[in-house]
Amino acid sequence: MGKGSVMAQKRRRERRSRGSAAAVNQRPWREVRNCFPPMTPVSQDELELIQDRSLQVLEDVGMEFLHDDALDILEKAGADVNRDTRHVRLDRGLVTEAVAKAPSGFTLHARNPERTITIGGNRVAFCPVASPPFVHDMDGGRREGNFKDYCNFLRLAQSLNALHFFGGYPVEPTDLPAATRHLDCLAAFVTLTDRAWHAYSLGAERIDDALSIISIARGKSREELKSEPSIVTVINANSPLRYDTPMLDGLIAMAKHGQPVIITPFTLCGAMAPSTVAGALTQQNAEALAGLTMVQLTNPGSPVAYGGFTSNVDMKTGAPAFGTPEYTRAAMIGGQLARLNGVPYRSSNVNASTSVDGQAAYESQMSLWGAVMGHANIVLHGAGWLEGGLVASFEKMVIDTDTIQMIAEVMEPIEVSDDAIGIEAMRDVGPGGHFFGTQHTLDRYENAFYEPMVSDWRNFESWEEAGSPDAATRANALYKKLLEAYEPPPLDPAVAEELDAFVTRRKGEMGQAAA
Repeated sequence: MGKGSVMAQKRRRERRSRGSAAAVNQRPWREVRNCFPPMTPVSQDELELIQDRSLQVLEDVGMEFLHDDALDILEKAGADVNRDTRHVRLDRGLVTEAVAKAPSGFTLHARNPERTITIGGNRVAFCPVASPPFVHDMDGGRREGNFKDYCNFLRLAQSLNALHFFGGYPVEPTDLPAATRHLDCLAAFVTLTDRAWHAYSLGAERIDDALSIISIARGKSREELKSEPSIVTVINANSPLRYDTPMLDGLIAMAKHGQPVIITPFTLCGAMAPSTVAGALTQQNAEALAGLTMVQLTNPGSPVAYGGFTSNVDMKTGAPAFGTPEYTRAAMIGGQLARLNGVPYRSSNVNASTSVDGQAAYESQMSLWGAVMGHANIVLHGAGWLEGGLVASFEKMVIDTDTIQMIAEVMEPIEVSDDAIGIEAMRDVGPGGHFFGTQHTLDRYENAFYEPMVSDWRNFESWEEAGSPDAATRANALYKKLLEAYEPPPLDPAVAEELDAFVTRRKGEMGQAAA
């Protein structure tokens, strides 16, 4: 049996093992490796100029850190701290020495060890959309986020093999009390999914609750979790050049416990940053370096990632724009800056469209290829983002996942061998023939090509006879099929009982505190 036949059999086995949604075409769950060299839109000299000017911003302009403990840590490390204004200037030597202590990657441990992933190197992990206040599908339209839809997004993402971990709440469940919402949301991560997840940095107390919940879920002590990162958080700079109290609360708490912190400035060219890509990236890099420094001064060696989220605004209206050429270039250059500083890189799949239409598709393609060719290790908002992040869409999550699968397939190396080339098949067919019946084709036809989840390859007459369904309509049917086939991942009843008791106890404590 030739090597090609062996590979074909292997891929058939993978097809049979694709899990709960057998009727939906999915790749098997796997970590994705980026086989392409990263794009480098700026030269090494230009990159080093951005880095130098970023350090100059930290030295000359400085940052605001609205947190007393953070000011203590920075002052002890030798930063120039003005206590009255909370303004801090950071010497470049202090910054470069601190950032050099950050690891180049880390392992993110899931409740299910088979879903544990590596962050860094040429690995890329894709996440569902996170944090929109609204949800949309074709049946219910645009509506406020709620816990039912939140849980259905968790079930859907759990059913999609191309999504590796959760980068936040897929939609904000605004029907739950704000003070205790995080307890229900984090508990649902544990009971409805088996992948790693994100905890929001809205104060140290919420991080403490998240650490307790993941400790229960994984059966690990707080001390053990320090060497087994299991939750992540995103720390956003309050651009321009400020870190606020809740974010610094979360940063310090996560760093002290050795959990990964994704430092992500939100720099919109012309609004919260200069109107040029070079200027906005310089500010992004300065803010990111300040955040990375803060993590390493808190706990040297604690895992981090460099987040890039630079785009532009519509200068006629001031509205944010996404999936633009400026966004794509910034995503690629952000990757260059992350690699220059020796840390993993985070980017996103974003668009500004108000519906699941062509604009949503092409802006997302621009964003995804910017992330992938910029060698992002983490792609947050990878599937389901709509309307500039205001809406989580069920149909868009399915369409984006199909796109992610296609990109992952493109990044798979192809076999180049005599068996794959098939000279004998060409000899058998000769001029003017066809390859449908050759042994070369018969050995491979079941798995020769990528089979999409959403695309419709029927001819016009067959498509019209089926009701002329467009991509969004097909995605709507697929997401319902996936939810119908969903089965919750195994969870030890003792763990579920302990988790429920913790949530009940904390709600009682928080209710007493509010009273």
